[in-house]
Amino acid sequence: MQGRTRIVAMSLAGLALAALALQGATAQPAAFPSKQVRMLFGFAPGGSGDMAARLLADVATRTLGQQVIVENRTGANGMIAAEGVARSPADGHTVLFCTTGNMTIITELPGLQLAVNPATELMGLSQLLRSTFGLVVGKDSPHRSVQDVVAAARAKPGTVSFATPGIGSVQHLSSELLAQKLGLKLVHVPYRGSAAAMPDLTSGRTDFSITNLGDVIPHIRSGALRLLGLGDPLGKRFFPDAPMIAEVAPGFETYAWFGLCGPTGLPTAIVKRWEEAVKAATEDSLVSQRLLDNGMVPAFADSATLIKTMDENRRNYREVIRAAGIKAD
Repeated sequence: MQGRTRIVAMSLAGLALAALALQGATAQPAAFPSKQVRMLFGFAPGGSGDMAARLLADVATRTLGQQVIVENRTGANGMIAAEGVARSPADGHTVLFCTTGNMTIITELPGLQLAVNPATELMGLSQLLRSTFGLVVGKDSPHRSVQDVVAAARAKPGTVSFATPGIGSVQHLSSELLAQKLGLKLVHVPYRGSAAAMPDLTSGRTDFSITNLGDVIPHIRSGALRLLGLGDPLGKRFFPDAPMIAEVAPGFETYAWFGLCGPTGLPTAIVKRWEEAVKAATEDSLVSQRLLDNGMVPAFADSATLIKTMDENRRNYREVIRAAGIKAD
């Protein structure tokens, strides 16, 4: 009797295990997206980055079949939005419209206390665009070339100044990189944003700026600024005859990028869906034209490529920051 009971119990247990196995084989993960999607952006509405995020959201809404809304969650140099995404479920429904600064530079600046570490708690999903950079001077500047700026800095070390939208910005590190490559001693003049730097730059109170073309193309075209050199070959899309800064400082290159990031650990299938959405945006003629009109170049890169780019950015910026002794303000 005891043996028969044991056999029956084992049979029931076997049936239960078989049922569980069958359930596991037939169950499918919830389709993505299954609800409205939030795209967090860490800066205020109205800028070129915000415009690009909203263009992407419109295309992604059509591509993914669910509404994608842009949510501006400002503060802490974009890190409040980054924290919101890092703390969200890894299901693809909350993503970050991320930038060079809040994914790569901010992790390398000494003195910052970060609520989340973008290098470990966020992952790149895909790149949407490149923001190209160039070296500009005021219309009345005596400098007619990058060589002139370098010669002036060598003749009187510590007198030639460069304007940036703030300490630790891509613009700041770009000029520090130029100084390090050529052994120059320059004077950094930080402002609270690119717009605040413009009056002193156009009037010549600061000598030059290496900055994103999107902020200065109107001033170049109006004649208020002169473009002396490009930091990125993609800038040839706008100024095909402009020389490269690298002609004077071999190996010099600088640009910024915008793309999508999400919480670390997103399933591969969801990453692929986001890659498809971003790629569709870069191939949309209206989106491409709007980006180009604002000095940005559509430049798709998949998740693996963006992750590699971020790793390279962190390594390169770390070297510049350490050599210049830059600390968070």
